[in-house]
Amino acid sequence: MEIRLGLKENWKQFTLLVLVNMLVGGMVGLERTVVPLVGTEEFKIGSDVVVFSFIIAFGVVKAFTNLISGVLADKYTRKRVLVLGWFAGLPVPFLLAWGPTWNWIIAANILLGISQGLAWSMTVNMKIDLVGPKKRGLAMGLNEAAGYGAVGLTALLTGYLASQYGLRPQPFYIGIFYAIAGLVLSILVIKDTRRHAQLESALIATTSSGEQTHKPNLMWVFRETTLKNRNLFAVSQAGLINNLNDGMSWGVFPLLFLSAGVGLEGIGWIKAVYPVVWGVGQIVTGPLADRIGRKPLIVWGMFVQVLGHIVIGFRFFPPLASGLTGSVLLGLGTAMVYPALLAAVSDAAHPSWRASSLGVYRFWRDIGYAAGAVMSGIVANFLGLVWAVHIAGLVTFLSGVLVWIKMKETMQRSIQ
Repeated sequence: MEIRLGLKENWKQFTLLVLVNMLVGGMVGLERTVVPLVGTEEFKIGSDVVVFSFIIAFGVVKAFTNLISGVLADKYTRKRVLVLGWFAGLPVPFLLAWGPTWNWIIAANILLGISQGLAWSMTVNMKIDLVGPKKRGLAMGLNEAAGYGAVGLTALLTGYLASQYGLRPQPFYIGIFYAIAGLVLSILVIKDTRRHAQLESALIATTSSGEQTHKPNLMWVFRETTLKNRNLFAVSQAGLINNLNDGMSWGVFPLLFLSAGVGLEGIGWIKAVYPVVWGVGQIVTGPLADRIGRKPLIVWGMFVQVLGHIVIGFRFFPPLASGLTGSVLLGLGTAMVYPALLAAVSDAAHPSWRASSLGVYRFWRDIGYAAGAVMSGIVANFLGLVWAVHIAGLVTFLSGVLVWIKMKETMQRSIQ
């Protein structure tokens, strides 16, 4: 069968991968509304740092799994790593629903971190492989729209189920369906895409600047992505701060708005709006990144997120209205940033080491979950929950300024 690059040429597999990534995102959405409240209401945990420990475990494990996912994909194929990710995720909804102690919840999040690091990474790499260089922004927009749209809708659904039936186990039943469906689809209908990446690599001529023509090792890629390449450095730190915001909101928002008198269903709406706007917005911002470039969306997306922090932190409206308005702004800003960041990494990294570079970028991005949870827990213990929102807003502003100063537009090379 002839291998061709392009969204139109590979639309069937691309669509199936979008569906799989909806299920991947739904597994994270299981936790967005309910799990912090399970810690405080059911297990009676008084320390914010301890409550947020499940996010720390998830973020650290997912980050390190991202780091090796590209290496595993190159060695064992993308499809095998995707299937392995779903096997790791199978026990998660059962542990969340019936785990007898908080340590079981931590164990569920370790497995969830492994699952997400493998499965979500592969859906990203496989879509980039299929579409080739011209439609990366669109591909990433559709991928992240599916994943984070499912995060938000699942957060809303679990909030509703919790308000009707209690915090456990009913809200987690849908996770059992997600895990089984994702595994079955990945085994039976998803095809590997490594040959598409090899075709693109063969089509790219060696440049006069001495571009890599061989596959470098992971340490070289780690240094290049983290420090040596100024564009990849700017993108990696912006990704970290974006997920710092997400990690902060994941732990802080349910507790903050519950203490302000918002009910479980209202908290579910607040937690749903952020990822739904984030997800659906990328249907627009992904292709927009292919038209106007990566840098403008990254810089201004960070600043829109800062506005969201201001609205929530300073409570310009009643609690529920502040939460919804701020979450819309956070979601809109993140929708602008997310596909542009992924596309910028794909622009800057040669196809021979792109999967590994994406893994390094996603390592730093998902360390943000843990950084946000640690920061929020410490700040909340000493200054209160709302100060975690203020500090997240400040570092987001500084991150946007850093991208503005350091990053050069990467899109030109991707369309040559």
